[in-house]
Parts: sequence; structure tokens; C-alpha cells
Amino acid sequence: MSRQPMPDSPFDPDNAAAFARWRTAKLAAWPPSPAALVTDLARPDRIEPAEHARMLEACRRANLCIYRAPPGTAGRDTLRTVAGAFGLVRRDGHLCADADGIATLQVARDARRRDYIPYTDRPINWHTDGYYNPPEQRIRSMMLHCQEPAAEGGENACIDPEIIYLRLRDENPDYIRALMRPACMTIPANSDASGVLRPAQTGPVFSVDGVSGALHMRYTARRRNIAWADDPLLREALAFLETLLATDAPHAIRFRLEAGQGILCNNVLHMRTGFNDGPEQRRTLYRARFYERIAGT
Repeated sequence: MSRQPMPDSPFDPDNAAAFARWRTAKLAAWPPSPAALVTDLARPDRIEPAEHARMLEACRRANLCIYRAPPGTAGRDTLRTVAGAFGLVRRDGHLCADADGIATLQVARDARRRDYIPYTDRPINWHTDGYYNPPEQRIRSMMLHCQEPAAEGGENACIDPEIIYLRLRDENPDYIRALMRPACMTIPANSDASGVLRPAQTGPVFSVDGVSGALHMRYTARRRNIAWADDPLLREALAFLETLLATDAPHAIRFRLEAGQGILCNNVLHMRTGFNDGPEQRRTLYRARFYERIAGT
């Protein structure tokens, strides 16, 4: 569940002093380069203390880390090992997930998944995962593990939502107020011939997590099947946000996952370019979404 920002929270738009202190600390701690976010794992079945510490430090700085396990290792097992080391237990068993709550991201050949963009080779615009989930199923963290990359393309980019919040607030604190309104964003119901698969979900873009007090962002840049509140200030805030995401901002982290590599994050904004599979090379990633935030962040 979410709550209103507490009086001492830097995410309270009326608390300029707390925000200024947090802003200074956030930018000072920002990683000097994307390489600072990368950790090599010696063994995919066990996270060593030094590896854990490096990954945790990256997540504290940027809300994400990138790990590299030896190619050819069992991706699902590596994902479970990393998740367990950071207290991530409750997986979101969404419509397209496998029985264990882990989704296999490939160009789909079955009717159940091929209508959803993550299961195609098309580009995916900026979003946070689970933006259509109800509050009790809030996605606080997620993982991607690459078993096999595409023959070409398939690059990812990530941006820490805290950085987006910071830039929006720097521009105009009223943008934050508009994006925190409880009914600013609605995802219509997902239905098919059998009935309603998921009811409509209405909520804010930014909120303060009721469990950790951390900032949570719920957003998609999609143009279809989304309804925004009819509010001039909200439209202005969204236009500025779209401009931020469209520019090659210095805080955007861009990379291409190779076999054995993965990301662990507190549900950061992310996107993916389109890709092409080869005759004997089929892009295969495993994805898990969790209701917990990364332990220690």
C-alpha cells in the first residue's frame, strides 16, 4: 500500500529542506560510470560476500546493478540465487508467467503471449513493470537474466526513478504534486472473449511506499490503452517527462545483456530496442517481478 509523504520525507513536495539534503546526497553518490554498476559472479550458485556488497552498493546508488555470471549457466537457477541473496521471495505470478512465477521472454509462438510486446521482437518504450497491478501487488523490484542474446539489437536502457523525480522537481515542484494525485493515471481493463482478465487500475505516477518509505514510480510511455486525468498541469508535467526520456540524458544507463548477464533493480524505468533473431540464435531472457524491495536499499 502507499501513503502520503511523511513530514520528514524528501519526497514530500512541501518539504524543500529535506529534498535539498537528499538531492545533494543522491547526486554525490551517483556512480562515476556504468562500469561501477557491474559485478562479476564467480559462481552462479553462490553469491560471495564481496560480490553481494558490490551489488548492494550499486543498488543503493542507482537502484540497479548488472551482474555477469559465466555463460552457459542455468539462467533460472542464477536468477533464483541472486533473488534469494537480496531477500526477494514473493514473485508476481502474472498472466504470462510460467508456473514458478518466472517469465520466459522470447518471440512467442503461442496465442496466449504473442499479443504482448515483451514477447515480440518489437521495441518497448519506457515503463516500469507492473504499472497495471493493484496496490496490493505492487512491483517493488525485478530481475532480467539473459540466457541467449539476439543475433542483432535488443539493447536495454534504464533510468533510476529517483533521478526522474529529481529532474521534474527541479523544473517545477507542482509537476510532482500533479503526478502524485491518486487518480492521475488509469490503465483500462484487459479483456478478451472469455471476459475480464484484469480490471482497470487507477493511481498516481509517484507515491511513497508504505513499507519502506521509498519512492515508487508507476509509469508507461504507451499512447494506447491508457487514460490520463484531464488536467493542464498534469499534461505539462507529462510533456516535460517525455522530453526527459527522449533525450540521451547522462543518467540513462544503456547496455546490451549478453549470455550469463542480468540486472537486479528496484523496478527502475527501462526500455528495449527492437531485435532480430538468427536461424540458430533465439533471444531468451528470464524475468521475475517481486513484491519486495531489494533488502538493504
